[in-house]
Amino acid sequence: MAENYWRKKESDLESDPINSLLSELADPEAAEAEFREDFFQGLAGRRQKAAFLLMVIWIVTISLHFVSWGKWVVLAIVVLVGMQILRYLFTRPENTPPPLTIDESESVPKVSLLVAAKNEETVISNLVAMLCSLDYPTDKYEVWAIDDRSTDNTPIILDKLAKEYSQLRVVHRAANAGGGKSGALNQVLPKTFGDIIGVFDADAKVSPDLLKRVVPLFDSQDTGAVQVRKAIANRSENFWTKGQAAEMALDSYVQQQRIAVDGIGELRGNGQFVSRVALNSCGGWNEETITDDLDLTIRLHLDNWRIDFLLTPGVLEEGVTKASSLWHQRNRWAEGGYQRYLDYWRYIFSKPMGFGKRIDLLCWMLLQYILPAANVPDGILAIARHRLPILSPITILLFVWGFIGIFKGLVRIHVAENKALTLPVLLDIVGQSIRGLIYMAHWQVVMLSITARMSIRPKRLKWVKTVHEGATSLNNG
Repeated sequence: MAENYWRKKESDLESDPINSLLSELADPEAAEAEFREDFFQGLAGRRQKAAFLLMVIWIVTISLHFVSWGKWVVLAIVVLVGMQILRYLFTRPENTPPPLTIDESESVPKVSLLVAAKNEETVISNLVAMLCSLDYPTDKYEVWAIDDRSTDNTPIILDKLAKEYSQLRVVHRAANAGGGKSGALNQVLPKTFGDIIGVFDADAKVSPDLLKRVVPLFDSQDTGAVQVRKAIANRSENFWTKGQAAEMALDSYVQQQRIAVDGIGELRGNGQFVSRVALNSCGGWNEETITDDLDLTIRLHLDNWRIDFLLTPGVLEEGVTKASSLWHQRNRWAEGGYQRYLDYWRYIFSKPMGFGKRIDLLCWMLLQYILPAANVPDGILAIARHRLPILSPITILLFVWGFIGIFKGLVRIHVAENKALTLPVLLDIVGQSIRGLIYMAHWQVVMLSITARMSIRPKRLKWVKTVHEGATSLNNG
């Protein structure tokens, strides 16, 4: 969408489904005025809000060092966050419905699968072949490949593939087309026939039965989207890819547990499925963000949709193999994740998205963004005053939770794939969890960097894609 819904003109507001969030305001001008008269009055820009929040974090952290009751505030936070983590640990996720059978294939919903491709000549052929060979009625699904002004052989390859596969539709974007990946997806959305819209990255590798396992999750009327577990195709290559494999296991476990406690399920871009009704209610993909999946996640939940999760089969993707590539990719992810809080904070607190979802969001914002930013002044004062950092109990809790999450995530995937849990296997999973925890420490530096940079750098909207080399390994652990 070209504009955020709170900035729509009067004529647009009357027809935009996302205005359900503002339905109590009869006058669109009043809606815009109310948005401007919030707590951040005069700080409407993202950069100003990021700077203001960073300043508050530093002031509060420094103050905790100089008040006698500062340690008790930290202890209270540890208790509250710990209680939420215990809920994650001891709540059992819902059972996944059985896959569709052949007898049910006549009444299955139509599915449109979308791939936005920019300079993907090394991987696009494999993905198209997989998507056009799924175990699903051929008249019930279609594949759309959007060439977003590629400068390599991607356009030529796609045109050849379109002649080979009847389900494949190819769109070449014009030179002046904008909006990045979101713009590419929005461009073809009106042309698709699917009741369910699936989105894949060009390097994805999928199982033939994927649609038969995803579609039943949409039987619930409040389910607006489903995220398929992501796994690393080249996980055995080096330390970085092994770390990403552990990271994806942690993400899958956390996703399931957050959903189980009525918290926030999140979309991850690759392997995400959204119902057309839910997508239309949210106004399509936001072209004013660099992480369309995380932005859509918030808008779906604000519009009272549920995001579910499919553990198996996973969708494989190529992990980055160098520290520099990982740094750039994670910085983009972190910036988009932080940006959604700055863009939608007012609606998160003022709209009826549910107490459980709100608590879950606040918990993860604290652990993911506020804590890394607060660790800087905390560390400086700890050194200056010759004492332990006052926030160290929260940091320890975060890392303990991270290790448990990686371990339980790897075990859950192992069991889901019907593999035996022998003692050597469990010991290997412990080793993977330790290595994964060491790897995950980089997120603390990334989050710190982003909270600081966003306070001084204007919002960027450029689609920065990860270069894919064509990983061939298909291990899915």
